[in-house]
Formats: sequence, structure tokens, C-alpha cells
Amino acid sequence: MESVEVVSTARAAQFAAGDRVQLTDTKSRKHTILLELGKEFHTNHGSIKHDELIGLSEGSIVTSSGNMVYLALRPLLLDFVLSMPRGAAVVYPKDAAAIVGLADIYPGSVVVEAGVGSGALTCSLLRAVGEHGYVYSFERREDFAKIAQKNVKNFFGDTPTNWQVTLGDLQEKVTQLPEASVDRIVLDMLAPWETIDSIAGVLRPGGVVIAYVATTTQMSRFVEDLRTDKRWTNPEGQELIQRPWHLEGLAVRPNHRMQGHTGFLVTARRLAPGVVLPTRRIRPTKGQLDTVAELSSEAGEESS
Repeated sequence: MESVEVVSTARAAQFAAGDRVQLTDTKSRKHTILLELGKEFHTNHGSIKHDELIGLSEGSIVTSSGNMVYLALRPLLLDFVLSMPRGAAVVYPKDAAAIVGLADIYPGSVVVEAGVGSGALTCSLLRAVGEHGYVYSFERREDFAKIAQKNVKNFFGDTPTNWQVTLGDLQEKVTQLPEASVDRIVLDMLAPWETIDSIAGVLRPGGVVIAYVATTTQMSRFVEDLRTDKRWTNPEGQELIQRPWHLEGLAVRPNHRMQGHTGFLVTARRLAPGVVLPTRRIRPTKGQLDTVAELSSEAGEESS
């Protein structure tokens, strides 16, 4: 069997200057710092010299001058998202992960996103498409776009070269992209139904559109407008509810606090040009059948 050379893209195990490090104390309080030579991190429990962290392996323990013990790890994307500066509300990690999964966003894919908000979802999309994919983000508000650009740059260490932010309405700007050149479209906006005609032109046949909306009225309007447009598969809607658990010895129970409703996710796929979706055949419920039988019987009696 021929040997295959594997090129590792893993980060170095040791912390280096310029790395972000998350310090967690014994009460689960977290602090994120950017390592710089000669700097110090100060808390109510004393200080820690950055030089003491540089060169340590991830997962090490450090002690402050006030004898507080900290676990040192690189922050995960979810840690970064929950602590990042915000302009608009962020898409929480549980929903971002579902969007990447439900839309089947794969390495090398071309993704359109609107709007960019604070850049939380953008980070997940850029990770999913990889270095050979591309993300086009559209945002109406310049202040939100600037916050998102700063957050994305901070997370990746630099602005990704496969990311473009465009100011303006998606339905006006997205038509500048070539026809059928986009694999996936992610909509996080108040009125996603306004974009249907525009995105239908740039999304390739079989491509996925997924919308993240906050209310049932938004979900209903988007679903019905997709059906009326007749260029899409039958839309599907859902929400995700996350319930963490308290795990302490034999005290195993749901936490008293949980992250309940955050938003609804609606997905549909683009049909090929000229294709008409077969009419859905839905079996009536027993109550509907009884009602139909009663009406038929009454009509028969009146005619006799």
C-alpha cells in the first residue's frame, strides 16, 4: 500500500504570543486574553504574567499571584460568539450549527448570507466552506457591517480572503452574481420573502435556501410565498430547544435555566428551470373524513 502524505493544519499545542487564551477559574468564571510579551493579566485575585503562559501546552494550569488557579485553553467558537462585541443580536451556536448541517454547507461551496449582523454566523459559514469556498455577506447597515468585520478578523486573526461584505439590500445587490453560481443561501433578516425572486436567479438547481426568523408569522409568510413562487421544493420549518443538564455526583437533573426558543429555521431547495413540483398528496385526518361524509349525506338528503 502506498503511503499518503498528510499535511496537518492543526494548531501548535503550545501557546505563543498573539494567541487568544481562555482562563477559567475554580468558579467557572472565564476570562479571554490576547498573549503579548511582557504583559500581565490582572484580576481581584492577583495577576498572571503573559510570559508564564507563552510556551505552555493548551490545557495547562496556572496560578495567579493571589493563589487563584486557572485552567488555560484556547477559546472555542462558541466562547468567542457569546463574548464578542455586538451590534445586532447574534445567531447562537446551537442555531449556527443547525444551519450549517441542515443547509449541508460543505468545503468549497459558495454561500450567500444576509444580513451579516455581528458576524457570529459568518464565522461558522467561513469555517464550513473552508479555504476553497466563498462567502458573500450582504448587510443593510454600515455600523453592523463594521462590527462584523472586526469580529471576524479577531476570530480568524485576519480578514479571510474568501469573504466579501456588500452594503445594501440583498435583492438589489445579489443579482450582480452570475446566474446559478451559488450553492447555498442563508437569510437572517426581517422579511426574507422579499428576496425570493432575486435569490432564485443566482441559486443553482438543487441549491438550498435556509431562513432564520424569530416569529411564527414570519415563518408562515416565507413558507407560503415560497410555495406560491413554485420554483422551490416544499419548505420545511422547525425550531431547536437546548436543555443543559446539571451533573454533580448523583444529582443528575435538568438545569433550572435553559436556552429555549431563539428562532425558527425554514429550508427549501431550488427546482430546475421549468420544473413543476408534483402536487402534494396529504391524507385527510379522521375528523376531516367524517366531516366530508356528513356533508355528502346532507347534500344527498336535500336533493331527494
